[in-house]
Amino acid sequence: MKRLPFFAQKAPVLTSLQAYSRWAASYPPQAHNALMRHEEHLLSTLLPAMNGGTALDLAGGSGRGGRLLLERGAARVISLDNSLPMLRASTLPERCAAALQALPLPACCADGVLCALAIGHLPRLGEAFAEIARVLPPGGWAVLSDFHPFAFLNGAQRTFTAADGTTYAVEHHVHLFSEVFAAAREAGLQLDAVEEARLTQADGPLPANARSGMPVVIAYRLIRT
Repeated sequence: MKRLPFFAQKAPVLTSLQAYSRWAASYPPQAHNALMRHEEHLLSTLLPAMNGGTALDLAGGSGRGGRLLLERGAARVISLDNSLPMLRASTLPERCAAALQALPLPACCADGVLCALAIGHLPRLGEAFAEIARVLPPGGWAVLSDFHPFAFLNGAQRTFTAADGTTYAVEHHVHLFSEVFAAAREAGLQLDAVEEARLTQADGPLPANARSGMPVVIAYRLIRT
């Protein structure tokens, strides 16, 4: 039976830069497995409607988040990612190489920020959240998603298969809800909404270390105070 790709065990772990340099060539610009379909549903639930304006797609990779922002009505989307291979694979016209902790943009330059499945690559949230707050005006919003800490703590990994057939895991750092809340408050961001998604039998055969009802993804909406 086919296993869900986010739950392979004991795969060798790569840093996010190492992982995405190997993954970029085959990384689709749309939700391509059960976890990402759940995650995209949460993003669609939390993303506000935009009547024009500028949005940032942080750790934008293949451009999937940028597409969601354009569908929400953004007039301009700037995609930033620290992986050059992923940026090259994107079709979004405005792209920039940058890390979450050091955005090369002026203060208050965006109406909203999307950051999908990337904060788990960071050992600490403080610098990235401070940068998100800096580029937003008061009342601006940020929508962030993450691999659910309960899934990781129960043995799950985010994995992919490289061109050579080897399955790798992407580095992941657990950020519990309390850490996200504290980092947001320190940066001047107010937690506005939280959504979670669970794995179900409808997603297909369950991995050996998973059970129906296991949370697999969590998403937050933050407001700049």
